[in-house]
Amino acid sequence: MSTQKPTRGQIERTLKQRIQALYLAEIGQRPEQVICQFFEDKLAIVLEKSVTLSEKFLLATQRQELAQEVRSHIDLAIKPQLIQIVEEVTGVAVNTILTATDLNSNISGIIVILSGLPAVRDLETIPKVKRKKKCLKSEKL
Repeated sequence: MSTQKPTRGQIERTLKQRIQALYLAEIGQRPEQVICQFFEDKLAIVLEKSVTLSEKFLLATQRQELAQEVRSHIDLAIKPQLIQIVEEVTGVAVNTILTATDLNSNISGIIVILSGLPAVRDLETIPKVKRKKKCLKSEKL
Protein backbone atom coordinates (compact mmCIF):
# COMPACT_ATOMS: atom_id res chain seq x y z
CA MET A 1 0.00 0.00 0.00
CA SER A 2 1.62 3.25 -1.13
CA THR A 3 1.06 6.54 0.62
CA GLN A 4 0.22 9.30 -1.78
CA LYS A 5 1.57 12.81 -1.35
CA PRO A 6 -1.01 15.36 -0.20
CA THR A 7 -2.23 18.09 -2.53
CA ARG A 8 -1.31 21.72 -2.02
CA GLY A 9 -4.92 22.39 -0.98
CA GLN A 10 -4.83 19.63 1.63
CA ILE A 11 -1.69 21.09 3.19
CA GLU A 12 -3.18 24.60 3.20
CA ARG A 13 -6.40 23.33 4.83
CA THR A 14 -4.49 21.40 7.47
CA LEU A 15 -2.38 24.48 8.24
CA LYS A 16 -5.54 26.58 8.53
CA GLN A 17 -7.15 24.17 10.99
CA ARG A 18 -4.01 23.74 13.10
CA ILE A 19 -3.37 27.51 13.27
CA GLN A 20 -6.97 28.24 14.29
CA ALA A 21 -6.72 25.58 17.02
CA LEU A 22 -3.36 26.99 18.19
CA TYR A 23 -4.68 30.54 18.54
CA LEU A 24 -7.78 29.34 20.38
CA ALA A 25 -5.76 27.15 22.77
CA GLU A 26 -2.97 29.62 23.46
CA ILE A 27 -4.54 33.09 23.37
CA GLY A 28 -8.23 32.33 23.65
CA GLN A 29 -9.07 33.86 20.29
CA ARG A 30 -9.85 31.64 17.30
CA PRO A 31 -9.33 33.66 14.12
CA GLU A 32 -12.59 33.71 12.19
CA GLN A 33 -10.85 33.14 8.89
CA VAL A 34 -7.37 31.81 8.12
CA ILE A 35 -6.09 31.94 4.56
CA CYS A 36 -2.94 30.03 3.60
CA GLN A 37 -1.32 30.34 0.17
CA PHE A 38 1.98 29.01 -1.11
CA PHE A 39 4.20 31.00 -3.46
CA GLU A 40 7.15 28.81 -4.39
CA ASP A 41 9.00 28.19 -1.12
CA LYS A 42 7.07 30.94 0.65
CA LEU A 43 3.82 30.69 2.56
CA ALA A 44 1.50 33.63 3.20
CA ILE A 45 -1.00 33.32 6.03
CA VAL A 46 -3.75 35.85 6.78
CA LEU A 47 -5.71 35.68 10.03
CA GLU A 48 -8.95 37.66 10.15
CA LYS A 49 -10.45 38.68 13.50
CA SER A 50 -7.39 37.61 15.44
CA VAL A 51 -7.31 40.45 17.98
CA THR A 52 -8.04 39.39 21.56
CA LEU A 53 -10.62 40.95 23.88
CA SER A 54 -7.81 42.37 26.05
CA GLU A 55 -6.23 44.09 23.05
CA LYS A 56 -9.62 45.48 22.01
CA PHE A 57 -10.16 46.78 25.54
CA LEU A 58 -6.77 48.51 25.50
CA LEU A 59 -7.60 50.10 22.14
CA ALA A 60 -11.00 51.26 23.39
CA THR A 61 -9.39 52.90 26.43
CA GLN A 62 -6.88 54.84 24.32
CA ARG A 63 -3.93 52.59 25.11
CA GLN A 64 -2.83 51.93 21.53
CA GLU A 65 0.87 51.60 22.36
CA LEU A 66 0.25 49.09 25.13
CA ALA A 67 -2.12 47.09 22.91
CA GLN A 68 0.55 46.97 20.20
CA GLU A 69 3.19 45.93 22.74
CA VAL A 70 0.93 43.12 24.00
CA ARG A 71 0.41 41.92 20.41
CA SER A 72 4.14 42.01 19.73
CA HIS A 73 4.72 39.79 22.75
CA ILE A 74 1.93 37.42 21.67
CA ASP A 75 3.41 37.16 18.15
CA LEU A 76 6.88 36.51 19.59
CA ALA A 77 5.62 33.90 22.06
CA ILE A 78 3.58 31.98 19.47
CA LYS A 79 6.30 31.91 16.76
CA PRO A 80 7.98 28.66 17.91
CA GLN A 81 4.64 26.84 17.84
CA LEU A 82 3.80 28.26 14.41
CA ILE A 83 7.17 27.09 13.12
CA GLN A 84 6.56 23.63 14.55
CA ILE A 85 3.12 23.40 12.91
CA VAL A 86 4.38 24.56 9.51
CA GLU A 87 7.32 22.14 9.60
CA GLU A 88 5.13 19.21 10.67
CA VAL A 89 2.45 19.86 8.05
CA THR A 90 4.71 20.76 5.11
CA GLY A 91 7.61 18.46 5.91
CA VAL A 92 9.98 21.36 5.15
CA ALA A 93 12.18 23.34 7.53
CA VAL A 94 11.29 26.97 8.20
CA ASN A 95 14.10 29.44 7.49
CA THR A 96 12.30 32.59 8.64
CA ILE A 97 8.89 33.61 9.90
CA LEU A 98 7.62 37.19 9.96
CA THR A 99 4.47 38.32 11.73
CA ALA A 100 2.53 41.57 11.91
CA THR A 101 -0.89 42.59 13.17
CA ASP A 102 -2.97 45.64 12.38
CA LEU A 103 -5.03 45.99 15.55
CA ASN A 104 -7.42 48.49 14.00
CA SER A 105 -8.37 46.24 11.07
CA ASN A 106 -8.23 43.08 13.23
CA ILE A 107 -5.98 41.27 10.75
CA SER A 108 -2.69 39.45 11.26
CA GLY A 109 -0.25 38.47 8.55
CA ILE A 110 2.38 35.77 8.70
CA ILE A 111 5.01 35.19 6.05
CA VAL A 112 6.96 31.94 6.22
CA ILE A 113 10.12 31.35 4.21
CA LEU A 114 10.69 27.61 3.80
CA SER A 115 13.97 25.88 3.01
CA GLY A 116 12.36 24.30 -0.07
CA LEU A 117 9.11 23.31 -1.70
CA PRO A 118 6.67 21.03 0.10
CA ALA A 119 6.30 17.55 -1.37
CA VAL A 120 2.88 17.74 -2.99
CA ARG A 121 1.44 15.73 -5.84
CA ASP A 122 0.20 18.87 -7.64
CA LEU A 123 3.37 21.00 -7.52
CA GLU A 124 2.35 22.94 -10.65
CA THR A 125 -0.59 24.47 -8.72
CA ILE A 126 1.78 26.46 -6.51
CA PRO A 127 1.98 29.97 -8.02
CA LYS A 128 5.34 30.83 -9.59
CA VAL A 129 6.47 27.18 -9.65
CA LYS A 130 4.27 26.69 -12.69
CA ARG A 131 5.73 29.79 -14.34
CA LYS A 132 9.31 28.67 -13.60
CA LYS A 133 8.64 25.24 -15.11
CA LYS A 134 7.33 26.87 -18.29
CA CYS A 135 10.35 29.16 -18.50
CA LEU A 136 12.73 26.23 -18.06
CA LYS A 137 10.94 24.27 -20.79
CA SER A 138 11.13 27.29 -23.14
CA GLU A 139 14.87 27.69 -22.48
CA LYS A 140 15.51 24.04 -23.37
CA LEU A 141 13.79 24.38 -26.75
